[in-house]
Amino acid sequence: MKYLFKSKALLLLLFVYLSSCATNGKTDTATELAKWEEQAARVTIMRDDFGVPHVYGKTDADAVFGLLYAQCEDDFNRVERNYMWAIGRLAEAEGEEMIYSDLRAKLYMTEEEAKAEYERSPEWLKELCQAFADGINYYLHSHPEVKPKLLTRFEPWMPMYFSEGSIGGDIESVSTKGIKAFYEEDRSLGLNSHGHGLVQPALLEEPKGSNGFAISGKHTASGDAMLLINPHTSFFFRGEVHAVSEEGLNAYGAVTWGQFFIYQGFNEKTGWMHTSAYADVIDEFEETIVKQDGKLFYRYGEELRPVETQEVTLAYKAGDELKKKTFTTYRTHHGPITHMNGDKWVATALMWKPADALIQSYTRTKKSNLKEFDEMMQMRTNSSNATVYADADGNIAYYHGNFFPKRDTSFDYSKPVDGSNPKTDWNGLHTLDETIRLVNPPNGWIQNCNSTPFTAAAEYSPKKEDYPVYMAPSPENYRGVHAIRLLKKAENLTLDKLIDLAYDPYLPGFEVLIPGLVKAYDAQKPTDPKLKAAIDVMRNWDYAVSEESVAMSLAHFYATNLLRDGSAPKGHIMERFDYYADTAPASERLEIFSKTIAELEQDFGKWNTPWGEINRFQRLTGDIKQPFNDAAPSIPVGMASGNWGALASYGANRYDTKRLYGTSGNSFVAMVEFGDKVKAKTILAGGQSGDPKSPHFNDQAQRYADVQFKDVAYYREDVEKRAKARYKPGQKVVK
Repeated sequence: MKYLFKSKALLLLLFVYLSSCATNGKTDTATELAKWEEQAARVTIMRDDFGVPHVYGKTDADAVFGLLYAQCEDDFNRVERNYMWAIGRLAEAEGEEMIYSDLRAKLYMTEEEAKAEYERSPEWLKELCQAFADGINYYLHSHPEVKPKLLTRFEPWMPMYFSEGSIGGDIESVSTKGIKAFYEEDRSLGLNSHGHGLVQPALLEEPKGSNGFAISGKHTASGDAMLLINPHTSFFFRGEVHAVSEEGLNAYGAVTWGQFFIYQGFNEKTGWMHTSAYADVIDEFEETIVKQDGKLFYRYGEELRPVETQEVTLAYKAGDELKKKTFTTYRTHHGPITHMNGDKWVATALMWKPADALIQSYTRTKKSNLKEFDEMMQMRTNSSNATVYADADGNIAYYHGNFFPKRDTSFDYSKPVDGSNPKTDWNGLHTLDETIRLVNPPNGWIQNCNSTPFTAAAEYSPKKEDYPVYMAPSPENYRGVHAIRLLKKAENLTLDKLIDLAYDPYLPGFEVLIPGLVKAYDAQKPTDPKLKAAIDVMRNWDYAVSEESVAMSLAHFYATNLLRDGSAPKGHIMERFDYYADTAPASERLEIFSKTIAELEQDFGKWNTPWGEINRFQRLTGDIKQPFNDAAPSIPVGMASGNWGALASYGANRYDTKRLYGTSGNSFVAMVEFGDKVKAKTILAGGQSGDPKSPHFNDQAQRYADVQFKDVAYYREDVEKRAKARYKPGQKVVK
């Protein structure tokens, strides 16, 4: 050091000065800490017997403060990672390969723009955003043993990046490979097999969607409406929470880690379930770029408009170093340039109204009836979701999407359109009344399983010809077929009967596929006794999944091998199953089935291995990517992939293992019944906590496999009875 302090008094003054300086340069630490402690004193957290946090605050902001504190207690790792991803700083923790995810975030909003969006927000929303940041920062202050990977301080503008609860939301449809090819390599990847440049799930990927059922009182034992909340997400992606304030908040359900609103859940009067609508709400505009006098323009009708440019510098981890890359980003009035198709630059337009989306996401949780819910939906910022709704007045409703730009239907927006033609521009938004909506259909039930809305209420469904094709391009799927069959027969439902319905083991996909296999065998009459024995198992199968089922093991791998290696023309799974059932050569069907038998023998010692020996649940660590191990303890699961028509979806794969381990599908599930008092039952994959040392890390794992739901403690007196811990943020938990 060049200078040494020799006076203890000077050292003390320096310490006091440094201690009083805030990390944001605006508020001194002592004042900030006093503010946090004052707010914490207005918050009570009670943990029930499954570790679910019931957070009570005087104001909504107090409840948000406590809710974020509780989330950090349960899984700060996931809270932090969600925001590293959302704000575009993931590469600083995870390396250069994530820099294009970060660049994607910055293409749609820089930090400066996020701060401006926050400052423009209404005061009540700013208070909630500040409470979000304060709750996390107070957690970090009071838990010095927690070492963030990157974000040592959270800011109130951060929620602007993460304004609705879907997994990634619309922005994840924008390909980081396309961004890298354009901004790093100046090349085109061309169109994908779907004729555009957006990310599409692989054929065999477990569907990232959900099931939602709304059932009127005419089909329930109580005469009250019921709601199935059944998101199909990555396991451990959401926690189960309850947030209450004296300002009218009393919401229970699933929260995406780090968000301050309950995403899928209910209050005493209304319930909301989001499914992926797969509506066409993201468009690609091919821009004609012209360079003049060293400047870039794009053609729009008869004019040339300047391309907006901006320098973005991103940091990334390289070993023990932090390196930086600077990109020049480009934008037209259609949106940021995200990739290139041939010699055309492509701007990708999507809904981007952060503050409004946050307002809609939060206020949804406080609505008391259908009229209020409709008014909230008028904001039209819930772009990636359909919504299934039920309430205490007995209403049921369905909204197939919420945000729909008006387009000229003479153009095919499922593919890139010519951005130089003004006729391709979005022309405002469809009003709520113009979108696909169902309210109280006479059949008394509504379902959506990420399939077409035109079967949502059987014969009372909306009619396809009444709407633009871009509002509902999704085809039917086997989960939708399954749901309709069950709901047509549903009567006198209770919460337990609704659970049975939602976990019905029948797999309609195999009802189509397997008879075609048996037919091929009977036509060919092979002499192999092993093949005959396996075919006899399939011939006598009832197409229901269970832990004990050998047929399920054979069917899963047979279907997987067919879809991966078979000769079916391109199409969705239902189309391909029809082909393999009726059209594929008998020899091909038998060859792939024989390959399946050999595969099971090689991996498990015998072809007739029960499904539960193969299909497992395992949670060993709190890592975001689980390390699976055949030698470590795991639990058999008698559920199956949603691809085959399983309503209770269980997406399992191999991870350098022989066994299949589930990572997505049924995660948080709730059955809700409205009436004079709301009643609900829930289950959560694994448990509430991400800490392997917590008793709530895996305490629901066996219950999950056994479909043994827990009763929800919603009312204060019930929470008090089941409370195992009661404390205020910052206090040591007393059990």
